[in-house]
Amino acid sequence: MLVKDIITLLNNYAPLSYSEGFDNTGLIIGNKNNNVTGILICLDSTVEVIQEAIDLKYNMIVSFHPIIFRGLKQLSPGNYVNDSVLLAIKNNISIYAIHTALDNSVVGVNSKLAQELGITKLKILLPKQNTIKKLTTYIPVEKAHFLRDELFSTGAGTIGKYQNCSFSIEGKGTFKGDESSNPSIGNKMEDTVQTEVCINITYLKHLENKVLSKLREIHPYEEIAYEIITLENINENIGMGMYGEIKEPLSEVKLIEKLKNKLGIKFVKHSKLLKRPIKKIAILAGSGSFGIEKAIAINADAYITSDLKYHDYFKAESSILLLDVGHYESEQFTKNLLYDILTKKFPNFAIALTKTNTNPVNYS
Repeated sequence: MLVKDIITLLNNYAPLSYSEGFDNTGLIIGNKNNNVTGILICLDSTVEVIQEAIDLKYNMIVSFHPIIFRGLKQLSPGNYVNDSVLLAIKNNISIYAIHTALDNSVVGVNSKLAQELGITKLKILLPKQNTIKKLTTYIPVEKAHFLRDELFSTGAGTIGKYQNCSFSIEGKGTFKGDESSNPSIGNKMEDTVQTEVCINITYLKHLENKVLSKLREIHPYEEIAYEIITLENINENIGMGMYGEIKEPLSEVKLIEKLKNKLGIKFVKHSKLLKRPIKKIAILAGSGSFGIEKAIAINADAYITSDLKYHDYFKAESSILLLDVGHYESEQFTKNLLYDILTKKFPNFAIALTKTNTNPVNYS
């Protein structure tokens, strides 16, 4: 198995095109054509984790966070990023980071956290914008049905819970090829009128290459007329954070105790207790202060996230319980999610969860 085989699987599950603009996801170190001897899964690809992979004789690491986040100006040893990169390169270890691509997946980081906390009826908290596109093209009537079916086969035409969605209208197309043209209908240098179908079909932006490749493969015209626009429609399956409900309401104190038990933590930072039952809960694993206003807007009783600053707690405005459970702690189940994805596809391959605790925060 090659590195690119692993990349293809992970990109199908959490397309890198949905990573946030500030992020650095994908193959951080290594050659996509290298053979893979084993995969080690981690949250952070530190020196200790890379050494663990070396000891296991595994030459690929799938990490949640990217070890290189900002540009490197030099590669001399002396800090944890450079030391990790140098050790990986020296031992020919590939490192793939999935980070916000998995954050934005409807079956990603927050879905896994919600599952662990017993939150159901999930919806995306902050839907990602500009992820839906629409293709409009024109084709002879007799080819229209075939083209629609072939475009559907790429994944185009899926809207929420519905598949094979399109809209078509019949009309007259006109064209005239020049002396160098080779028209499939009519003759060059002659005005041609052709009964055509205008086909409109939406698709998710990560499918664009597949959709356009299929269009070029199927369409009979030498020059294909088509337009692509980006839609403002809300995409209910891509975005940061999630919200849902727990089966039975909990008091605020009981919810905090549940978080301690489920996440293995000794304390939870939180805003003022409001002495209200908790039923509807919003979550955003990792740094999630930017989701507070939306959690309030959807009338969540509580918002579970991490890395809240002093002034963030004032945003609660006595309308929601804000809970900071720690960055590492909120994302810890991501390793298990990645393990499940990879072992389901490659059940007999050497895949392991790191035994190294990479949480840089300690409590005394």
